[in-house]
Amino acid sequence: MARKRKQFDSSIRHLITKLNPRSPISEQYRTIRTNLQFASVDDELHSMLVTSSGPSEGKSTITANLAIVNAQQGKKVLLIDADMRKPTVHYTFRLDNLRGLSNVLVGEHTLEQALNKEAEENLDILSSGPIPPNPSELLASKRLKELIIEAKERYDIIIFDTPPVLAVTDAQILADSVDGTLLVIRCGKTEKEAALKAKEALEPARAKLLGTVLNDREKAANSYYYYYGNN
Repeated sequence: MARKRKQFDSSIRHLITKLNPRSPISEQYRTIRTNLQFASVDDELHSMLVTSSGPSEGKSTITANLAIVNAQQGKKVLLIDADMRKPTVHYTFRLDNLRGLSNVLVGEHTLEQALNKEAEENLDILSSGPIPPNPSELLASKRLKELIIEAKERYDIIIFDTPPVLAVTDAQILADSVDGTLLVIRCGKTEKEAALKAKEALEPARAKLLGTVLNDREKAANSYYYYYGNN
């Protein structure tokens, strides 16, 4: 019983916008969604990536819940796990990862063949696929840019979950191909210097920094996700 309860609690923590959409934390995700819309008022936001300075800052949880709240708004959403080193999206949504982004980028499958369309209403998911030996090269490929163009014709918004920006160059490479970047930092974990370095690392990639999410900021004895504006 304790084990089942722990698994259920973990699911709530990961996909709270799906399992408890009226909770205060779910409302914070809707606030982030609204602020992102205002941050890109001059240029419509069709594609974005979510990254962090380092690991264990809550990036993938925030990405998944942002995808869900956009889908709940009636938008057609594509969530892509572009972390082809330590992918997590298929774990979060309890999907298999037999084929996905890596297969599409090397030409083994089309986007349609690799998609999972059963995760949530209005939300399709492209998992990472088998881990390749050259993730950075695949993300820098012409096929990735073609994939984004193809996806923009079918979806209102495409959200990429990428590796931490200070760990590898993947997020920097992809930032030049999307409309905006959201940076996640964790209260009590991310050092100020690391957050600044992450922002600086994205600048040469001509990344449009939409804003920053401060994760696990304590408020009224609870952990919230709090959006505090752009750079």
